Amino acid sequence: MPGDSKLTRQSLASISLCYASCSLGQPTDPLPERLSHIASAGFAYIELSFPDLQAYASQTEGRDVGEKEWDALVRAAEGVKRLLAERRLRCFILQPFGQFEGWPEGSDEKKDAWERVEGWIRIMKAVGTDTLQVGSSDVETIEWDRNVVVKDLRDLCDRLDKDGFKLSYENWCWSTHAPTWKAVWGIVRDVDRDNMTVNLDTFQTAGSEWADPTRPSGLVDATSDAEREKRFQASLDELSETVPAEKIGFLQLSDAYKVDPPLEDKTVDGLRPRGRWSHDFRPLPYGGGYLTVEQVTKAVLKTGWRGILSVEVFDSGPEGKGEDGVRLDEFARDAASSVQRLLDACADDAT
Repeated sequence: MPGDSKLTRQSLASISLCYASCSLGQPTDPLPERLSHIASAGFAYIELSFPDLQAYASQTEGRDVGEKEWDALVRAAEGVKRLLAERRLRCFILQPFGQFEGWPEGSDEKKDAWERVEGWIRIMKAVGTDTLQVGSSDVETIEWDRNVVVKDLRDLCDRLDKDGFKLSYENWCWSTHAPTWKAVWGIVRDVDRDNMTVNLDTFQTAGSEWADPTRPSGLVDATSDAEREKRFQASLDELSETVPAEKIGFLQLSDAYKVDPPLEDKTVDGLRPRGRWSHDFRPLPYGGGYLTVEQVTKAVLKTGWRGILSVEVFDSGPEGKGEDGVRLDEFARDAASSVQRLLDACADDAT
């Protein structure tokens, strides 16, 4: 049963706020300025996005830095750590580490995955974070074997543990083997390592079980609206009742636009429909989306979890084509306001 299902304003006030670096501007926008806006808006932590780190490395090195130029990336990470300290921010997590699990033993892809692990660990040490975010793989060519997935992630946990590091595992709703919170939680449970948690996300949860960007309605198929709502609420109730608060690494927040016309139900440029939806159609809560953000957030809070709440949005506008004239300082403040509005809405004793 949940440890503290009462959602009082006092208990919710203990939640720490985080902002994903990839959710403010573009990698080409100066990172120091973006971090200043995040700090000024009242956030205490950032998720450091690898593309942002790579772009910062290219800027500071005066050349294009490749994704495996570890020495240059480590130097950049050391620089980011200094930028954070100057702004009284901390790096909570390095993200997004993808396509890790499930590769055949001895394959080039598996060797590449472990090479990336070692490089990212170096970056984690340099930037001062102890947590790696891993997304459930979306590779379409793997014949998934759950035992292999569990072993791979257990091996990764054990490697991270040598440096005192942790892993938080997220269900990407376009994953080919674990698109739902329940699928990822089952894997985390079976891996059975103290340094592994589940990374929950309002978009990924609602986007995998309640919404569908390939349908005109924007909703998953159901015999009726009532049946869809009942089914989804039952899933959220199960989350509240079965996932221990201490096994939730953090909760990410975003909404989603209803795509009109719907996305084609096929893979484009290596991304399945929900992956394309995720990359361009994710505004702030209360920013024009239609997902059940409050419903999902309440379900997570009912576990008793009161950890780090992180804004991760990818808002290219309702048409996914980008929006001009966005002031980054205002956007960061809007993000902080939307989080507070959400927590107020979730509180049982809200006025």
